[in-house]
Amino acid sequence: MLEPKHRKIYCLNNIASVGLGQFRDGYEVTQNVNEAAGILVRSADMHTMEFAEGLRAIARAGAGVNNIPIDRCSEHGIVVFNTPGANANSVKELVIAGLLLASRGIFEGISWVKDNTGDSGLAKTAEKAKKNFAGHEIQGKTLGVIGLGAIGVRVANAAVSLGMNVLGYDPFLSVKSAWMLSPMVKHADSPDEVYAASDYITIHVPAMDSTKHMINAEAVSKMKPGVKLLNFARDVLVDEDALRNALESGQVGRYISDFPNTTSANLPNAIILPHLGASTEEAEDNCAVMAALQLQDYLDNGNITNSVNYPEINAGTCGAEARVVILHRNIPNMLSQITSFFGSNGLNIENLLNKAKGQYAYTLVDISHKMPDDTTERLREIDGVLRVRRVKERSQGW
Repeated sequence: MLEPKHRKIYCLNNIASVGLGQFRDGYEVTQNVNEAAGILVRSADMHTMEFAEGLRAIARAGAGVNNIPIDRCSEHGIVVFNTPGANANSVKELVIAGLLLASRGIFEGISWVKDNTGDSGLAKTAEKAKKNFAGHEIQGKTLGVIGLGAIGVRVANAAVSLGMNVLGYDPFLSVKSAWMLSPMVKHADSPDEVYAASDYITIHVPAMDSTKHMINAEAVSKMKPGVKLLNFARDVLVDEDALRNALESGQVGRYISDFPNTTSANLPNAIILPHLGASTEEAEDNCAVMAALQLQDYLDNGNITNSVNYPEINAGTCGAEARVVILHRNIPNMLSQITSFFGSNGLNIENLLNKAKGQYAYTLVDISHKMPDDTTERLREIDGVLRVRRVKERSQGW
């Protein structure tokens, strides 16, 4: 059965209206998640949600997807999108603010002024007290940037502009990031090199099993005494119990984080912000627009951009009679079984794209003839096929 032209979208969080305005006529926001073809989400936890059979995709208006059960979505043939780079400038600006907070007694100075508002000679008293909040300039200091993705590159470039020496480490540096990175950024061969040389260290890597507690007691022991540590990526990247000892001993001079929890909020010599990184109107608008456009392009055309669980594929709009997409396991003989199915049914393949990502693969097929009504059901019978979508058919007015 061909999917309906009129599709319903469910918003699990408030999504900026400029994003919802990207959907074409025929889309509507529903209050019933069980009838939605797509879900737009920001920070809501989806791990305990049951997914209706008609759910085709989830678009996260942001970069991190640890609030989405990726493995379960993959097994159900649900494509999960994120919006890398859409909030990068917003986070970058807050990281720069974090650098200044780490280098000067700004926070303590503000608190002192508020605590002394009843002093009639406050201006004079402040002149004597300000020496307690003196700090250091960041110009000429070395900033280590671990992770040179959309945010890390912007932070590194901004720090160069501020006169800092910047040392970057990323073993998976993309071509796009490499082109964007300032030539003034020096490349480190290992995190240890960053630890040993940096006065300030900022981390910008995704939260994965391999990065959990990457900043631990061993890592901290390799850093310069008094190093300032910034974490605007994810709280799980830092072993905060181990960090407490380093802050108390002075091995870490200051910790600036955007992730409040019962541990971080009580760390000494730490400034913890209430997860403000992407909380600007501009970032929320950018994320909403990107998420909506990616979701719509997938539902309308079968194209995949910025998915975290299925490969990127773009075949444009369908110019053939029909288009079908197949989400399946990345195992031998899948493609030959799919092409054999169309051939044995007298259906000429006009265009075919097939890509894999880890354990899962995606095949997009444009057909020059009208497909039989039971095409979807019969393709699903192939062992290893997780989901089949008949995206468009010219005879149906698409």
